[in-house]
Order: sequence, then structure tokens, then C-alpha cells
Amino acid sequence: QVQLVESGGGLVQPGGSLRLSCAASGSIFSIKVLGWYRQAPGKEREWIAHIMPSGITNYADSVKGRFTISRDNAKNTMYLQMNSLKPEDTAVYYCNGRRYDSMDYWGKGTLVTVSS
Repeated sequence: QVQLVESGGGLVQPGGSLRLSCAASGSIFSIKVLGWYRQAPGKEREWIAHIMPSGITNYADSVKGRFTISRDNAKNTMYLQMNSLKPEDTAVYYCNGRRYDSMDYWGKGTLVTVSS
């Protein structure tokens, strides 16, 4: 089992920044890919970024150039630095860990609200 706990959400003005954290515990050696997803009100959950064990990253077009995903293996923690935030970035952000056999683990989410 793997436990994922997100933190760092909150209210921010348009153009502002936030950094989300995802702390992992348990059988983290089984995790191949760590990623971030989000779900806006009334919409389906969408993938926004992931990071491979090699450090290779990928981003959805909607966040490319504004968000940066990173991981600190010594702390078993993944981060999402979010800059130039827009109202349409308002959502619950979820941390995801995918095992080598494609089983997914999810955190409970952290709410990000971008509003003036």
C-alpha cells in the first residue's frame, strides 16, 4: 500500500503562485510514475503533469510553461509549483502514484481557488 497526502492549496489572486506538496509513504518502491491531476467543479478529473523516476517530466498544454513538477526522493515528496495562476486553474488537485503494474494510488486532494 501507498499513502499520498497533498498540502499547500488555498486561495490566491490571479497571477499569483502556489506550491503544492505530495508526501508519499508506504511501499513507495513500487511506484513508477508520480503525477498531478485536477478536477474543476462540474468537470471530469484531468491529468496535468507527471514525473518519471528518471526525472523526465510531461505537462498538459493548459499548464505548460506555468507549472513545474518536481520530486525530492530523499523526502519522498513531490511538488507542483504553480505560477501565473488563472481563475480556470481553480480545482481540487490530486496527487497520483502509478505502480509498475498500472495500479493507481490517489491522495484525497487539496483545493486551489484562484479569485480576486
